[in-house]
Amino acid sequence: MKRVKKGDFGYFAYEKKKRLLITGILLAVPLLIFASGWIYHGTRNNVLTVVATVGCLPACKSAVGLIMMWMRKSMDKTLYEQILAHAGQLVMSYEMYITFYEKNGYIDAFAVCGNEVVGYTSDASVDAAFMEENIQKIVRKNGYKVNVKILKDLRPYLERLDSMNEHRETLEENIKFRPDERYPDLSRNELIKHTILAISL
Repeated sequence: MKRVKKGDFGYFAYEKKKRLLITGILLAVPLLIFASGWIYHGTRNNVLTVVATVGCLPACKSAVGLIMMWMRKSMDKTLYEQILAHAGQLVMSYEMYITFYEKNGYIDAFAVCGNEVVGYTSDASVDAAFMEENIQKIVRKNGYKVNVKILKDLRPYLERLDSMNEHRETLEENIKFRPDERYPDLSRNELIKHTILAISL
């Protein structure tokens, strides 16, 4: 199973398979310990039952993560290909379920260029204004003065990507940037993407 990183197309499908496998293994181990203890001692009232019970805790935690991931839909491949055709040289991220205490929302794609962060969501129930405001606050708290916009109509989003590509050098010029010591290889745009992914499932 080829690894798919957070922010890449196919992330949710990959995570569902990975977490299902891990949860299955974590559940199988305590069940095996419990069964072994019962067979060896002839009763379930033995110390291995306690070990098996405590051993279920990591499996339960993993199961919660699996359920959270299973509830998320994967991005439509046709939609991804449409956006990719207009992405050009922009720093992009895909399939993000962004969580805040008050509200959550699914964003199909984000494009980052200079101080502009533009997203698209196919989910009509997303409160775009709330998401824009809170994502912008978090990114700015991390030291990047950005303007966040989330669109719900695909055509204007694709046009916006084309415009950002066309004016990429202008959007990125005269922006002071000091590389992050923790991520010396990441550009400013990539660090902004990294910040957004940190608040995504």
